[in-house]
Amino acid sequence: MNTEALVHLFHIIIVGALFIYVGIIKENIPKIMFPILFYLGIIIIAYHIYKVYSYMKLGKGYWINLIHIFIIGPTLIWIGYNREKTQRMFYEILLMLGFAAIGYHGYYLMKSM
Repeated sequence: MNTEALVHLFHIIIVGALFIYVGIIKENIPKIMFPILFYLGIIIIAYHIYKVYSYMKLGKGYWINLIHIFIIGPTLIWIGYNREKTQRMFYEILLMLGFAAIGYHGYYLMKSM
């Protein structure tokens, strides 16, 4: 199995499931999840800033990385920082991102087979 397929599977099984879980359970998630979401958001932003820089040097497209930097990472940080006081809208955004991750990566996984 190639690396691209593993990335798709990771986003379908782990990322999509995590986002949907948090989006459904909302503020009732275990307390340990809030710092995990906070630091995960920081890691995602840092990693995708590096990827944008790398792709710009190579002349490749980097729009998906910008989505991670400006939407996914900040949403996770916001939920992790505000904990139980997070507005329900951010959980809905995370729920939508979970379904989007499963759909997007599922499509490209099937397309690559």
